[in-house]
Amino acid sequence: MLAHIRGHIWGNIVKLPRRKFLHLAAAAAALAAVSRVAAAQGYPSRPVRLVVGFAAGSTTDILARLIGQWLSERLGQQFVIENRPGAAGNIAAETVVKASADGYTLLMVPPASAINATLYDKLSFNFLGDMTPVAGVVRVPNVLEVNPSLPVKTVPELIDYAKANPGSLSFASAGIGTASHLAGELFKVMTGAQLVHVAYRGDGPAMTDLIGGQVQVGFATMTASIQHIRADRLRALAVTTATRSQALPDIPTVADFIPG
Repeated sequence: MLAHIRGHIWGNIVKLPRRKFLHLAAAAAALAAVSRVAAAQGYPSRPVRLVVGFAAGSTTDILARLIGQWLSERLGQQFVIENRPGAAGNIAAETVVKASADGYTLLMVPPASAINATLYDKLSFNFLGDMTPVAGVVRVPNVLEVNPSLPVKTVPELIDYAKANPGSLSFASAGIGTASHLAGELFKVMTGAQLVHVAYRGDGPAMTDLIGGQVQVGFATMTASIQHIRADRLRALAVTTATRSQALPDIPTVADFIPG
C-alpha cells in the first residue's frame, strides 16, 4: 500500500447486479457502438455521479476525470465528477453509502479508504459491507521529492540533512491516513529522520505548498508530481516502488538506499 496508490471504482449498486454492470464496462472496452448497447440494456439512462474524496487536482481527482471522460464517451451518458474532500476520503465514502443503491453514484477509491478502517474508531459505515467493487483502474508509484531550494539531491543527503536539522523539515501528504502520509511515516521510522507531517485535502493543495516552499518534502503520487518534476519545479529523489518507473527511468528507488 505504501509502494503505490491503487485506484478503484466502488459504488452503492445493490439494485443493479454487479455482473450486469461489469458486462457493460467490458462492452465499453470492446465495442465502438457501446452507447447503443448500453442504452438498449437501460444503463445508464441518465448522468452518473463519480464522487472523489479529495480536492481538485489531487491524484484521485485526476484519475476520476480521465476515467469519467472515457466512460462518458463509451456509455453515452455524462459521468459527473463530484469532489467531497475531507477526513481522508470518509466524507465521500459516506456520501456514496447514503446514496440510492441504483448504480448512479460511484466512488473513486484510493488506498486511504482501506486504511481508514484502522484509523477511525467510529465510522458511520462499513466500507466493505456497504459498497460493491466495480473495477480496478490504475497503479501509480509515489515519488519522494523535495523543493529545489533544499540543498539535497539524493536520499542519503536528505536523511543526513534531516538528522542535522531535526524538526526543521516538513513533509506534505494528501491527508491523514493516505498512502503519501504513511509512506512519510515509514520513511521516518526506518531512517530516524525527524520530519514534521503537514496534512492537506489532496495532492493538489500539497503540491502547491511544496512548490511554494511552505513545506520542503513530499511523498505524492507520480500522477500529481510528474509535470512539476519535468518542469524543474520539484526535485525527485526516488520512487517508492520496488523497481524504477518507466516514466522516470533515471530516478532510483528508495529501496536502493533503505533496504526493505
